[in-house]
Amino acid sequence: MKLHFNPLSLIFFFFLFGAAMSSNQHDYSDALSKSILFFEGQRSGYLPNDQRLTWRRNSGLSDGWTHNTDLTGGYYDAGDNVKFNFPMAFTTTMLAWSVIEFGELMPPPELRNALVALRWSSDYLLKSVSQLPNRIFVQVGDPIADHNCWERPEDMDTPRTAYVVNAPNPASEVAGEITAALSAASIAVRSSDPGYSQTLLQIAVKTFQFADMHRGAYSSNDDIKNDVCPFYCDFNGFQDELLWGAAWLRKATGDESYLSYIESNREPFGASENVDEFGWDNKIGGLNVLVSKEVITGNMYNLEAYKASAESFMCSLVPESPGQHVEYTPGGLLYKPGGSQLQHATTISFLLLVYAQYLSRSSLSLNCGSLSVPPDHLRRLAKKQVDYILGENPMGLSYMVGYGERYPKRIHHRGSSLPSIVDHPGTIGCKDGSVYFNSTEPNPNVLIGAVVGGPGEDDMYDDDRSDFRKSEPTTYINAPFVGVLAYFAANPSFS
Repeated sequence: MKLHFNPLSLIFFFFLFGAAMSSNQHDYSDALSKSILFFEGQRSGYLPNDQRLTWRRNSGLSDGWTHNTDLTGGYYDAGDNVKFNFPMAFTTTMLAWSVIEFGELMPPPELRNALVALRWSSDYLLKSVSQLPNRIFVQVGDPIADHNCWERPEDMDTPRTAYVVNAPNPASEVAGEITAALSAASIAVRSSDPGYSQTLLQIAVKTFQFADMHRGAYSSNDDIKNDVCPFYCDFNGFQDELLWGAAWLRKATGDESYLSYIESNREPFGASENVDEFGWDNKIGGLNVLVSKEVITGNMYNLEAYKASAESFMCSLVPESPGQHVEYTPGGLLYKPGGSQLQHATTISFLLLVYAQYLSRSSLSLNCGSLSVPPDHLRRLAKKQVDYILGENPMGLSYMVGYGERYPKRIHHRGSSLPSIVDHPGTIGCKDGSVYFNSTEPNPNVLIGAVVGGPGEDDMYDDDRSDFRKSEPTTYINAPFVGVLAYFAANPSFS
């Protein structure tokens, strides 16, 4: 049964009751725990004995066999059973950045869980670049065949094609993002596992060499473009990933050559324009914030242009500031046309908190023309997005599965919507799952912690499995949310 409500009645109800909700009603610690637990439901490969979402089982155990390579492990990026290395690498970068900026605020058990989630993907990414300097794997699983089926990952009988790019063919956006992921992960695990940290960094350097030496988009390769472009083709170009990867290498190594790279290539790579976006396919917003720390805390004024762009982005999020602004829905959700909305809310909330942290450490404020914006104001903007996701919205609905009393029950997710192997040991074939896809019943397996795509620009949400833009969770929605929730879990009284 779908959730259908009169929009005017809902908004009236929200203002009567929802707006009166106290921020203390949100258990940010519980949300943090669940946001990390979600990743266990996305695991591919051999599952460990301490797997907590027990309705999942081993899957994708032959991945890589056609190339005589072990490509098991990693994450299914969303509600399907394909491993797309481009968004998986971005997920890894954001998990690592969450730990770097906010790990010290996490309770020890959750920090451990976050590092386990991080390593599950970084281990896989190491496998995907294990044949450098001349080969990189960019994807596992035929997406066309996979999307034509509705079956559990444990039952997959669609082709597990391993998509490979051989030099001199390019894959700069994927290799650039994997560089960022491995570099960021090396920082995140440096204190807990210095040997693994060093391995990650060494491979990150080699991966960047491939990305930079063979410049171009992986979708330009004729033998794979038809199977990657309908899903994760980077329409913003590959240059931002080269700068992003170099910036993370600079942060991880302190090497001056990477500093020179990001300084000299900013304009040639088209990164000089102000961009109010950050996500798996556009790194400019995050790049500007990351590099701005070199200016704010390191006095690297030769990078001032990055800081200026970061400030322009931050100011566009402040409704009171002069100039152009990003859009918000009537209920207060940050809105970007196209795709799932909450991916923008979680990534940009993360950047707001990180930039506020950089400013606070140097006792600075954000300058938006004549308006001086203190760091806490940026934190309040982020908190509004968090509280919206957790239930303070016109629907009165938590968009995190398993959090709160009301949350989406019919998410677009194969493993969650089909009976588990525990309850249905027999195989459920490609088309046999259609009856479950079309069912109006709630999903039998609760994918705890999954943040769905979210509502439309009118703040409305139908609990409809077939509406994947709204009801499908993704790893790259959750990854930055881990860091955001860590901050508010440690500062529950912030208002």
